[in-house]
Amino acid sequence: MTEKYTVLTELMHERKSVRTFDATATISKEEIEEMLTEATSAPSSSNTQSWRFMVIQNQDTKKKIKEFAFNQQQIETASTIIAVMADTEMYHNIDEIYQSNFEAGNIDKVNMENQINNAKALYPNAPKEVLLNIAAFDAGLISMQLMLIAKAKGYDTVPMGGFDKQQFSEQFNLESRYVPLVLIAVGKAAAPAYGSTRLPLEKIATFV
Repeated sequence: MTEKYTVLTELMHERKSVRTFDATATISKEEIEEMLTEATSAPSSSNTQSWRFMVIQNQDTKKKIKEFAFNQQQIETASTIIAVMADTEMYHNIDEIYQSNFEAGNIDKVNMENQINNAKALYPNAPKEVLLNIAAFDAGLISMQLMLIAKAKGYDTVPMGGFDKQQFSEQFNLESRYVPLVLIAVGKAAAPAYGSTRLPLEKIATFV
């Protein structure tokens, strides 16, 4: 095993879903920005980067969210709540994304134009349900990456899908294109997380 593999697997196993946070701990805006920036290295469908984030640190706002999130205590005690949202109109950024990739020297002009044309033929014409499924998949990838980055920086996390998405959208007057998917509590653990087991590989994997 390589050193990178060892470091990665240790980090993966150290990350647990913490539900008791130190309410006095804080995380700076600069650290949150650094974690989010690193997390955006995650892959996404056609590199459309359909994830959007709302960073919630205001205590009154956290208390309000807690009301329509089954009163989960970690929402109020965590240092930061990061709402991961889907942008179901991610196709509006196609030109900007591929032009940037071209200017960075990652693709040539012909490849850029082909990718733009292919993406524009697919995404704007897809039903919103399909676009939401794509964005939700991408959100899962970046959420896991974000939680591992937070752990590497000494913070603990727990992802929460149990909240009223409609009330969240109304609370923040979200445009219809933005759909909240998961809340990630980030902070310092005040008590250890529960351990958990996994199904054996023979129950979940088939080699053909």
